[in-house]
Amino acid sequence: MHVLGRDEGAGSLPTGRLGTYRARDGSAGAPVGVDFDRPHAGLVVGKRGSGKSYTLGVLAEAAARASGVAPVVVDPMGVFTGLARGDPTVPARVVSDPSVRADALVPAAWPRLLGLDSADAAGTLVWEAASARTSLDGMRDYVADADATQTTRRAAENHLRLADSWGVFECDGLTPEELSGPEATVLDVSGRHPAAMNGVCAAVAHGLYDARVGAAREESVVDRLPWLFVDEAHAFFDGVAADALRTLLTRGRAPGVSLVAATQRPGSLPDVAVSQADLLVAHRLTAESDVAALAAAQPTYLGDAIANRLPTETGDALVVDDATESVHSVSIRERDTPHGGASARSSHVRLRGDRRDH
Repeated sequence: MHVLGRDEGAGSLPTGRLGTYRARDGSAGAPVGVDFDRPHAGLVVGKRGSGKSYTLGVLAEAAARASGVAPVVVDPMGVFTGLARGDPTVPARVVSDPSVRADALVPAAWPRLLGLDSADAAGTLVWEAASARTSLDGMRDYVADADATQTTRRAAENHLRLADSWGVFECDGLTPEELSGPEATVLDVSGRHPAAMNGVCAAVAHGLYDARVGAAREESVVDRLPWLFVDEAHAFFDGVAADALRTLLTRGRAPGVSLVAATQRPGSLPDVAVSQADLLVAHRLTAESDVAALAAAQPTYLGDAIANRLPTETGDALVVDDATESVHSVSIRERDTPHGGASARSSHVRLRGDRRDH
């Protein structure tokens, strides 16, 4: 088995099965795996319906089976809950409507989270409240007692009240230790306000990174290497989670935190998300801006233009492995757990009392 992200073969090191080589005639070749022994920055891209989320699920399954790994999936569309069903060899759990501690976000993130300018009076007051208090209730009390104009206090309070209505900032919110077990943890944030989803993602990314940095100093009990999987990543790189995700991309290797981001819009990601990826799994893309985003970071060893190498069939992928400076055509294996990303179809609907033949 060839192992992406690793010079040597599978051996006894933690390895996940991704699929098989795809021959020129479309037939399946030798198996292809993914390295889970070392931290990696991964990017999975593809237009809608090309298999992008499916591949992210395959990788999450593989991570759940790998020893020494703590997989966490940020699920903004509610399509990864099937990881916890269907196969006892894939240890996984789903956390519906997850919450985090308010102080899991860095104080500077709070004004942006609430749509405030940190240089304005209300934004500055929220920043000060987040620096001085550890809970949302404490922040609101700080604002109420602050030496500021009534207008400023009212604006800050209204925005904090909005954050409270999201229901994601709780004193007993998830901790890095709770996310660092051997099973995959799916954080189902579907249906949440976009800012709330960003808040959860930012807190989890910051928390896992800080916990691993603390583990190196023997200040944390997070021994497993976290792998954070983020679907619809463009929505998070465009929000308050962006700084935390950039930290994982640029500094996550040393403490051992991996990030795998999936998106149908690579052209909407910051350059660092593409350039820092040492594992790129590219499904079919047709938008010129998305292809151009990959081409801008195309490695010299790719040879031909990336636009000419992209696959045309669902489930096929072009994999660029920067660790071994190699390029592969791969057919992604079938999921072992149910995939929830398929589009709904009216032909599958059976209305109550509808006896018509379809």
